[in-house]
Amino acid sequence: MDELTKMKKGYLYYADDPALIEARSTCKDILFAYNQIPPSHIKERNALLSTLIHAEGKFHIESNFYCDYGFHITVGDEFYANRNCVMLDCAPIVIKDRVLIGPNVSIFTATHPLHHELRRQGLEYALPILIEDDVWIGGNTVINPGVTIHAGAVIGSGSVVTKEIPANALAVGNPIRILRILDEADKRRDLQHFYRD
Repeated sequence: MDELTKMKKGYLYYADDPALIEARSTCKDILFAYNQIPPSHIKERNALLSTLIHAEGKFHIESNFYCDYGFHITVGDEFYANRNCVMLDCAPIVIKDRVLIGPNVSIFTATHPLHHELRRQGLEYALPILIEDDVWIGGNTVINPGVTIHAGAVIGSGSVVTKEIPANALAVGNPIRILRILDEADKRRDLQHFYRD
């Protein structure tokens, strides 16, 4: 079994495998070009980024954007990521529709063995991340390997997501904790911010 297959299956693999190094190098070159394109050239930017990631509709990712491979990333319709988003996509990162990501958010599928002897050998592994529909992730959040964030959840700024987040939850902190489940009262509070003459 080659190292890419091991990586995709969540097994320990050697990150210094020549084929993986080449794939990361190609990704870096494409992202370097992407991050240099003027922000107003949206079609050109999205066309280039679509050579790396799988987009299932309209999306917008601000510069600077970084990932390891790109081919493990799938984003749904109306996806938006603010500046300095980092996705270490050694395993699949699946982001569904209408997800909003604040600035400086990091999404990490890559992880390393706890025991130093295995790390010394250059072994690592990766666990997939799923972010369902209508999730909002506040700025400076870190999402750790293997996490699922269910539909409608809100992750407060500066959080470190270490576990599964239920649907419609408001969750914050380091490590993350569930404050409550959002409901119609939250919607009424939000609607108070509409401009009225």
